[in-house]
Amino acid sequence: MADPIRWGVLGAANFAKNHMAPAIHAASGAKLSALATSSPDKAEGFKAFCPDLKVHGSYGDLLADPEIDAVYVPLPNHLHVEWTVKALEAGKHVLTEKPISMAEAEFDTLIAARDKAGLLAAEAYMIVHHPQWQRAKELYESGAIGKLVLVDGVFSYDNRADPGNIRNKPETGGGSLPDIGVYTFGSARFVTGEEPETVQSTIRRENGVDVFAHVTADFPSFRYSSITSMRMFPRQEMTFHGEAGVMKVTCPFNANVFGLAQVTVEREGMQVTTERWPGVNHYVLQVENFGRAVRGEAAYPCPLEFSRGTQRMIDMVLAAE
Repeated sequence: MADPIRWGVLGAANFAKNHMAPAIHAASGAKLSALATSSPDKAEGFKAFCPDLKVHGSYGDLLADPEIDAVYVPLPNHLHVEWTVKALEAGKHVLTEKPISMAEAEFDTLIAARDKAGLLAAEAYMIVHHPQWQRAKELYESGAIGKLVLVDGVFSYDNRADPGNIRNKPETGGGSLPDIGVYTFGSARFVTGEEPETVQSTIRRENGVDVFAHVTADFPSFRYSSITSMRMFPRQEMTFHGEAGVMKVTCPFNANVFGLAQVTVEREGMQVTTERWPGVNHYVLQVENFGRAVRGEAAYPCPLEFSRGTQRMIDMVLAAE
């Protein structure tokens, strides 16, 4: 067996501690080796499940560590491009939290840095690694719901009680669109393979960030509608409504945390089929797929070119405001 890919994490973010660092630790072919943080207290939360973790006092020190092969970047949104490029220049493969950039034009910088380094750089868009989304794409492409007419989706939560959260701050790239619009937009693009031609938006802002966005769009062969909000009761669902049936992904984004991962298809004559995936961890699958791509064993399911398309749609929505 090939040596495991040795991972370092830039920053002791709670999301990294609770989800991605444990996923790296659990993934086949991966080893959680190092963390960069200036706070020893924050490092303890990571050492609880990875006692031999090396701790660097700065991001630069971790990038200079010759024993690190790949870096995971969970920093605030406005720092993603900068540290993705720095990681590549340091000779590390890099997986950066979504959104990997705040504007489509920044992908020119990311792709150029990736290609110059000859390394893998990607956005941590975990849902496309989950079998429920791969199955949804297969069902759509097989004609299970006939000609697609409408895709509609919603992703909401309420964080108004946490004004200091980076999602509520414009200076750190906050807002519902960059945080969760990537899911409602990207999942529709992933399943259908189509890109929006025109968009319309209704956006409500607080403190300079969007807290509610209703987006409609025309894709080449279907109509699209979605709501994202940081001021509503938690809800998530994506529905693909065709002439011959309806396909629902009822826990599309936080599989087995918000609810059970499943895909349901309803067809004429009360035909209902449901497929379920209990216990599947898409973060672990993401790390394992990243490793396969680094080793040249398979193409990565979510290259920068795909992520660029989602950011392009976000830019279109903001321009239509």
